[in-house]
Amino acid sequence: MNTPRLEIDLTKIKQNTESLVSRLSEVGISITGITKVSLGSPEIALTMLQAGATMIGDSRIENIEAMSHAGIQVPLMLIRSPMMSDASRTVRYADISLNSELEVIHKLSDAAVTARKCHGIVLMIELGDLREGIMPADLENTVRQVLALPGVKLKGIGANLACHNGVSPSADNMAELSSLANDIEHTFGISLEIISGGNSANINWALSGADLGRINNLRLGESILFGREALYRQPIESLHTDAITLIAEVIESKIKPSLPWGEIAQTAFGMAKSSDIDKGSIAQAILAIGQQDVDPTGLTSPTGIKIIGASSDHLIIDCGRKSLPIGTEIRFLPNYSAVLRGMTSPFVSKVIKRDNTPIIAPRLCNTLPSTGRSKTINVNVLTNREKRLWSITR
Repeated sequence: MNTPRLEIDLTKIKQNTESLVSRLSEVGISITGITKVSLGSPEIALTMLQAGATMIGDSRIENIEAMSHAGIQVPLMLIRSPMMSDASRTVRYADISLNSELEVIHKLSDAAVTARKCHGIVLMIELGDLREGIMPADLENTVRQVLALPGVKLKGIGANLACHNGVSPSADNMAELSSLANDIEHTFGISLEIISGGNSANINWALSGADLGRINNLRLGESILFGREALYRQPIESLHTDAITLIAEVIESKIKPSLPWGEIAQTAFGMAKSSDIDKGSIAQAILAIGQQDVDPTGLTSPTGIKIIGASSDHLIIDCGRKSLPIGTEIRFLPNYSAVLRGMTSPFVSKVIKRDNTPIIAPRLCNTLPSTGRSKTINVNVLTNREKRLWSITR
């Protein structure tokens, strides 16, 4: 197989989704599966749906469009506020979008009327993390104006926490969201379908036994794909934390001093990392992957391997005193930021597996014409649906 590559285990992703769906459904919460870190992979989306997710969400309309073309027929939610310039495209491919600006919603209304469609709106409320959201004091006026617009329907309200300033979901801010939902319904005589409490940072709160109030939906990506909650990145009980792994190949392996010599200036990415610990000679290896492809700080190395630096195209590791043969493949456990960068790099191959058998993933199989890199497809391991996806997207 090509290296570097991300290996994605659909069986583990399905098991993680099933576990979270089961536990959260017991407290009245449905799951919107979030695919943004996987570049809107239809295979991952379908796996989440098969395991019980009720909607699929993504932050990029390009990914929403690709999933729509791939035959994903459940409600698709754009979880980043639409750009004004993408209003028509949003209405065409997304069933619902998260919004915090009236000017954008007006544009969505116009686009929906033109397209003769009804687009769902979830209003995002600011609860302290200071990323997106309408200030609570402005919510009533915003709702009033949205309800007067043609072509759009107010589906609910939501919030996002822990992404910008790390503000945690709590009894207080979740109770405030529930209270705002009740106020809107009472004031305008409507019923809100979706009260979306947040993301994978809400897992501990949702499963704590606390009063969940009106919260009936969470938008989950990191907890499903990485088996961890998003506040402290601790493993969630019974979930797989290795559904996605990164493999890179050794291209140089030598015994070298542990400290550089000569006058020290800036590195390719800024100031040099200072180190005054002389470990003597070490077995140093270079892997064919770098900052352009992955976030090196987001990689957990196997036992005995330590990452000591990275440039654009090289990852430098300390192998201790045992040299690695050229061509050796090293498997890392990547975190969210590492996968996010790796999935968007055309130089990182993506291998999707089910029950340890590679399957074809049309959107994720990169072909670089300049190098002739491409994947060889064994159609005999494909399901009928996967064959159909391949015919649609190749």
